[in-house]
Amino acid sequence: QVQLAESGGGLVQAGGSLRLSCAASVSIFSVNGMGWHRQAPGKERELVAAISRSGSTHYDDSVKGRFTMSRDNAENTAYLEMNSLKPEDTAVYYCAANGDGSSWPPRHWAFWGQGTQVTVSS
Repeated sequence: QVQLAESGGGLVQAGGSLRLSCAASVSIFSVNGMGWHRQAPGKERELVAAISRSGSTHYDDSVKGRFTMSRDNAENTAYLEMNSLKPEDTAVYYCAANGDGSSWPPRHWAFWGQGTQVTVSS
């Protein structure tokens, strides 16, 4: 079992920045990648960014050029740097780990964090 703990959410004005952190209870090399998802009210959860075990990254078109996913292997932590935030980025952001190996980015993830709220005011 892998525990994931997100932090760094909050309220920010449009155009501002936030950095989310996801601390894993195991070495992030022991899982098949990590991903950040978000779910806005009334909408389905969507994958925002993912990073593979080898370090390859994937971004949804809506965040390309604004969001950057990275990791600190020594700290077993993944990050999501969010810049130029927009009101439509408002959502609960979830960290996930160990994606299925059938596709990249993975469609299914084995472990999930509790989520952290990001609110962007206009």
